[in-house]
Amino acid sequence: MAGSDNWSNPVSPETSAGLGAVTKARSNKLRSRHVTMITLGGIIGASLFVGSGNVIRTVGPAAVLSYLVGGLLVFFAMRMLGEMAASRPAIGSFMEYARVGLGDWAAYLVGWLYWYFWVGVLAYEAVLGGETMQTWFPAVPSWAWSLILIAIFVGTNLISVRTFGEVEFWLASIKVLAIVVFLGAGLLFALGLWPNATFSVPNLWEHGGFAPNGIGVAFTGVALVIFSYFGTEIAVMAAAESVDPAKGIRQATSTIIWRILLFFVGSVLVIVAVVPWDELPVPTDVANAPFTIALAKFGIPGADVIMQLVIFTAVLSVLNSGLYSASRMFAALADKGFAPKAVTTRSKTGVPVVALLASTIGGLIATLVNFLAPASGIFDFIMNSAGLVALFVYVFIALTQMRLRQKMTPDEVAKLKLKVWFHPWLNILLIAAIAAVVVVMLTSESGRSQVWTSLIATGVLLVFWPLVRRNLRRRPDHASNERIPSNEGVVND
Repeated sequence: MAGSDNWSNPVSPETSAGLGAVTKARSNKLRSRHVTMITLGGIIGASLFVGSGNVIRTVGPAAVLSYLVGGLLVFFAMRMLGEMAASRPAIGSFMEYARVGLGDWAAYLVGWLYWYFWVGVLAYEAVLGGETMQTWFPAVPSWAWSLILIAIFVGTNLISVRTFGEVEFWLASIKVLAIVVFLGAGLLFALGLWPNATFSVPNLWEHGGFAPNGIGVAFTGVALVIFSYFGTEIAVMAAAESVDPAKGIRQATSTIIWRILLFFVGSVLVIVAVVPWDELPVPTDVANAPFTIALAKFGIPGADVIMQLVIFTAVLSVLNSGLYSASRMFAALADKGFAPKAVTTRSKTGVPVVALLASTIGGLIATLVNFLAPASGIFDFIMNSAGLVALFVYVFIALTQMRLRQKMTPDEVAKLKLKVWFHPWLNILLIAAIAAVVVVMLTSESGRSQVWTSLIATGVLLVFWPLVRRNLRRRPDHASNERIPSNEGVVND
């Protein structure tokens, strides 16, 4: 109920209005191992395996700094989200917190932008997956494979959240194992301990220097890498549907820093140490991906086939988790009156069926546009206009956490065990850094395209806000979201 927000009280999965029917049946909840693997592998996608090549070619070996700085920004945002989520696990997470902390307008905006982002991701991954399948089975057109893949993962998501978690567990396991093996082999190769290898660490500075295009370009690269990290918040959303939400949320937010350092920064460091940065080709496909080039250096036969399988697994994982995220956010929007009430309909296992199918239709439309009208520019607009969503979400998280902390009494703050350091200066630093990233994006043609198309998409949402607000006021359960939290029962770390 909109008028019954008690921020500091821990809400059990069985009674939380935010969790609703999804968590009533204990047998359908995610287990600890599901949350652990979603936490470990949830953000590893094709953007790392393939997209890192573009960053390295633009920045040089200093791309390591780009990934490190971008990762720190995400880590700060996740710490802020973790403080809020540990006190009140909720599906829709930051959308619900924005509603309580900043008001209905903030929840409406960030929730719909987030849903829109994942619809675009679904389309992108479906297209990529379809093209990959066609290379293996050319008799079937890529658009047909795209539809088949979407249908498969709609099916797994429809069964139950446990089924989603089980599928994601195994897909994420493959990604994590692949990167761990890559890091181990790459380290041995760079140190000259791999068969027929020589000491190649000097590749970090011998080809024009560590930052051949200037150290400033490394910070420009942050705008390129920040997209790779988006999806980290899925672990917090999934933890809200687990057996022990508070434990899962603490785990997800506390371990993200070493995940970033190991999987992203570590992988890029290995690549630029093994392969001279200026020898990396433009990654137009899996065969030209930086991971593939590095594997070929190791002398591993069939490196392109191995990476193709790993990247395909990553595509499937993102499809699976994207459908989950989009459907949960859509259902959360409907629960609070920001979307049609019918979207709240759930199955006996707690799956928001209408939200899942509606999100799928959105992804299908974007996918088919790519195949039916590739020259129209509509698909490119959808992809570009989702570009700033990650940054918008992080800003809203920072502002919301600041506002909710202001509502707490000193005693409540003292009881928080999972909390943001250097509050509110860390929030201000994050917001300022994101503003700097946007300014940097405006200096390049592709960046400007993402900024302006994202602003257009946001403007469309703002046009509809007065209508949504009018409907909200008609709801019998609508009330002020400015209730000051009590000082009881803060969840401890």
